[in-house]
Amino acid sequence: MTQKKAGQKPLPIRHYVKVMLMIAVTVLIVDLVLSITSIIIVKQQSTRYLKDTAALYINRINHDFDYMNHYMGWTLANDETLNMMNAYNFNSIEFLESNESLRSRFSELQKNYGQEFNFFYYLQNHSYFLNCAPLSVTYTDYMELKKKIMSIIDDTEVYEKFYSKWTPVLVNGKYYVINIVPYYNRYLIGMISADNLIRPLREINLGANGYASLVNDQGTVLTSPVSNNGRPVSRNEGPPLLMQQRTTISSEFLGTTFSARMVIQFGAFEKIMIAQLLIVLLFFIVTSSLFVIMVFFNKRVLGQIQSFSENLARINEESQPADYKSSKIIELEQANSQFKELVEQVKIFKIAMYEQELEKQRTQLDYMKQQIKPHFFLNCLTSIYSMAQIQMYQEIEDMAMTTSKYFRYLFQNGENFVPLEHEIEHVQMYLEIQKQRYQDAFSYYVELPEKAKNVKIPPLVLQTFIENSIKYAISRENEVQIRLTVKQCLLADDTLVTQIHLSDTGPGFPPEVLEKLKAGLPLDQTKGMQIGIMNTLKRLEYLYFNQANINFANLPGGGASVTLLLPNLPEQTLEGVSGQ
Repeated sequence: MTQKKAGQKPLPIRHYVKVMLMIAVTVLIVDLVLSITSIIIVKQQSTRYLKDTAALYINRINHDFDYMNHYMGWTLANDETLNMMNAYNFNSIEFLESNESLRSRFSELQKNYGQEFNFFYYLQNHSYFLNCAPLSVTYTDYMELKKKIMSIIDDTEVYEKFYSKWTPVLVNGKYYVINIVPYYNRYLIGMISADNLIRPLREINLGANGYASLVNDQGTVLTSPVSNNGRPVSRNEGPPLLMQQRTTISSEFLGTTFSARMVIQFGAFEKIMIAQLLIVLLFFIVTSSLFVIMVFFNKRVLGQIQSFSENLARINEESQPADYKSSKIIELEQANSQFKELVEQVKIFKIAMYEQELEKQRTQLDYMKQQIKPHFFLNCLTSIYSMAQIQMYQEIEDMAMTTSKYFRYLFQNGENFVPLEHEIEHVQMYLEIQKQRYQDAFSYYVELPEKAKNVKIPPLVLQTFIENSIKYAISRENEVQIRLTVKQCLLADDTLVTQIHLSDTGPGFPPEVLEKLKAGLPLDQTKGMQIGIMNTLKRLEYLYFNQANINFANLPGGGASVTLLLPNLPEQTLEGVSGQ
């Protein structure tokens, strides 16, 4: 046996469980850090994007305000239209023509900058106030606005307060932003409601409760208190929570007494935050579940397998009794129970085998039904022990259950005849056990018609020949094929028989052995060889009253062939033989 290299010291299973838990916790922490980092980055990117968007809009408004100021100032100083209107009565043709010209020019200006902008003129000499572009306000607001503007114009400081400076005024509970451009005794007024001015910023996704508004120098909100989705803004929001964090962005207008404010209420990045939190939560649940499964598996499965493995290791230590602990796993409990029974049977067989020479024939029958070859039994246990060492848990369960069923059939069957279906199932269990040992060294094929399943045959007859194929046919060079087929047929004298054909693709029977088998001569058993075949022939001779027929042959392409022709005995005959 090759020695293990230095540094490859075997470690207990609990060590690997702890390592897996440490890895899971580390991954959880890394995932949590990455999630929080991504949330912060997305939030910063969203804020930067909104700042850039707001800056673009405000720059455009600043440019529009500046152009309107310049346009109204130039019109007052250089255009003769208002001079004509100021010089003539407002019912004169000259006044009406000048008014139409002024209205046409400012209507075009309104088209360029938006219908929400309103333009008015005021002739102080005539106390005449009128719009010079289509109105976008109600008549009530217009009349109140007219009174407000005329009262402001009467103020001697109107030039300092309003010229080139868009200023909010309150009209009927609603704020408007106005700019009054004076020139001697005539004035041009530009106006837009605060809600219309802020509307483009409200079209930006600021979240379910995010909102944009205009605020003056004193912090008074000039716009309607609604969020960007149209719902009223709650002013009593309470302390911000993790899921209610908000970011406020303020942007100044040039030459005004107000600014734009945008509040991001868990807005552009809310879906990403929720997705990240769900990923963290899902990973935490998976990790917790794995931890619980590992603890349960370590306590309920690995401990029981280790105990079973220790029992296997002590099978030959007769001075040290095995520790048979009960298990809550059905398969392990059954295997443990069958293993305990098996050990007891082995001890009994070592003492009581062939005790009475006078009942030799009956003893041979019982022996053939319950015989266990120690090397086969130990090979099974050694295979399970080897699987346990390399933690092949599923293979251990399969091997233990198959071995358990195999030995259960050996010890629980006390009849001389069993259904053919049960006997073939037992053979298949034996082959599966051997496949655990030889792996891909052989394959097998079994064919059993439905009508032949209940045919009664002696137990362990087929296994004798299957064991012979496993022992002499299998090699490590080529894969051996083992076939077992069953069919019922009539002989020439109309006797119904069951034909069981077994074959393999191995080297076949040695010539001297095949010659003796065909001639019905006894085989040499001095070295413990060929005992199974001779005992099987004697059992068939005794149980079938010399009516069974067995043919041995070597196949033309290589391999051994055994054909059993077993008559279907009457029920009373079967009961009589079984009762002996």
